[in-house]
Amino acid sequence: MAAVPFFIYLAPLVVSFVLQPLASLCNVNLRCFISFVRLRDFYLYVYCLYCGLTPCSVDLDNQTTVHFWAPQHRRFHKPALVLIHGFGGNSRWQWEHQLKSLSDAFNVFVPDLVFFGCSVSKSSERSVLFQARSVGEGLKRLGVRKYSVVGLSYGGYVAFRMAEMYEEQIEKVVIMSSGICWSEEEKEEMLRKGGRDVAEILVPERAEDLRILMTRSIYRSPAWKQWIPAFVLQDFIQVMYKDHRKERKEMLKELLLKQPKSYKLPTLNQETLIIWGDKDDVFPLYLGHKLQRHLGEKSRIEVIRDAGHAVQMDDSRRVNHLIKSFVPTSG
Repeated sequence: MAAVPFFIYLAPLVVSFVLQPLASLCNVNLRCFISFVRLRDFYLYVYCLYCGLTPCSVDLDNQTTVHFWAPQHRRFHKPALVLIHGFGGNSRWQWEHQLKSLSDAFNVFVPDLVFFGCSVSKSSERSVLFQARSVGEGLKRLGVRKYSVVGLSYGGYVAFRMAEMYEEQIEKVVIMSSGICWSEEEKEEMLRKGGRDVAEILVPERAEDLRILMTRSIYRSPAWKQWIPAFVLQDFIQVMYKDHRKERKEMLKELLLKQPKSYKLPTLNQETLIIWGDKDDVFPLYLGHKLQRHLGEKSRIEVIRDAGHAVQMDDSRRVNHLIKSFVPTSG
């Protein structure tokens, strides 16, 4: 299985430097025939099955459906672990490097947040609270009574809110690269520093915007990000961002709304592990330390050197080890 993703990563470069010139000579638009993003998405679908996961959808009501990757066979001796993704591709793209390692140790549940992947809703709600309730109620419908939760970036906001709402069900919490503790002043400064509408980057329409997002998120292997052909990036946008673009922008707008002065960020009763890359260019490292101070003695922070915002990609082995060391692997 390991050789397959390596080929798929290289395939766009092969197309760009070998096949594309040949196709141009024949006056053939290669993009009409091949979508490497769909090919890789199919590979990740099969890879999830290989990891012992199966797709399932849960209707919460007549408006909202949440899609999960859930264990094909739940093992009674394995605790449940929920992985909540951030903005970007669907859940299997973002947790690819965790699926096999963590599935060996846990009964892993991987939801698509609403308006991502196969999770949909007719509701007008766009809040973190809505996402937390959707995932939490979906897990209840699947019969998951006790579990730990891992949240990445936007998924960290969702995991934090779930830990507050489902205190009896959630045993431990892992927050990764999530600006939960930023103040209104810090939020405004970071948005001003970016110099662009954040929605243009996080919900890109152009290849150059997606390249900026990749550059800011992934610290390691900077060279290959610049060599990915623009048509491959545009293909990714077409596959991953075409649907629910409006709803995702509204989610970002809701997240960035100014909190009332009376709002106080709660502390959590669960033990919490905070994982951060020291080169995070989206949510700077000081926000991780700030979150740890807010949560107090029941929390600790692990800083991963030479890792960016997408810390689960930059150093997957270290992240997987930290999660398995923190969350008990036997029920």
